[in-house]
Amino acid sequence: MNDAPSGPFVHSALFYGDEDEYLAGTVPFVQDALAAGEPVAVAVPGENLRLLRDVLGADAGAVRLLDMRQAGRNPGRILPGVLHAFADAQPPGRRVRVVGEPVWPGRTAAEYPACVQHEALINTAFRGRGITVLCPYDIARLDPRTVADAHATHPLYRTPGSPEPRPSVGYAPEAVLARYNLPLPPAPSVAFAFDAGSLPTARHFATAEAARLGLTGVRLHDLALITAELTTNSVVHGGGSGTLWVWGEGEYVVCEVADKGHLTDPLAGRRPAAGDQRGGRGLLLVNLVADLVRVHTGTAGTTIRCLVGLGS
Repeated sequence: MNDAPSGPFVHSALFYGDEDEYLAGTVPFVQDALAAGEPVAVAVPGENLRLLRDVLGADAGAVRLLDMRQAGRNPGRILPGVLHAFADAQPPGRRVRVVGEPVWPGRTAAEYPACVQHEALINTAFRGRGITVLCPYDIARLDPRTVADAHATHPLYRTPGSPEPRPSVGYAPEAVLARYNLPLPPAPSVAFAFDAGSLPTARHFATAEAARLGLTGVRLHDLALITAELTTNSVVHGGGSGTLWVWGEGEYVVCEVADKGHLTDPLAGRRPAAGDQRGGRGLLLVNLVADLVRVHTGTAGTTIRCLVGLGS
């Protein structure tokens, strides 16, 4: 397999139809990285992780292995918590390889838009850096829309019958970001309006409602953190006030904040904070602790919806 990069940054989709095709596309990628002395990470769903670990054998010990069902449960966490965390820890100038599978059969309709946005934003986050990212897609079980979106978010793609990367003629990451910046379904009617003077009351409202819905322990503290960061951001950056909702949805407690601000940086909350950075970590912290974060933003305002699992 020839995975020699055509530039500093390489981002390819791997379309596979069965287990043999999965291994034929991923194992040589990992082995080539090890032979070249390149740090390599594999972040894929647990069942595929076990498959790769078994086939790699002793080589698996030299690979950073992560279960994407956990590490990437919230797609907004993958860039800062998986890709940047691994790539930024390597020596400067060292090319890095990653197998990352953020989209798999079973991702919910609520999670999927955040997955597509993540795939589109990889291209901006790592432009000009020496990193090769390979993203497997199970075309036997994913729907045609998902495959089309993969072409739109990856500059290159590979298939088992054509191991050499080929350009994606449908590549259009900016269009994808715009298309999935969708208004969120309406929140319940009971809401709490807040401003700078009522931030503590807003946090109390959120935690009391979440506790009533069954959230406890660390996860209740996480929701308190999410509420504090989002409401403070609304006051500081979103016009000085906002509206807060908290409700139950299946196995999750949902916290939503809406204000009149406009998020113009698509990587907000997905970029690691510099060690000497003061402030600007709020949405990053939210992405790191929530089970899912959905965002809709425009000139009329921004809505951020966060899910925290009752049993997680």
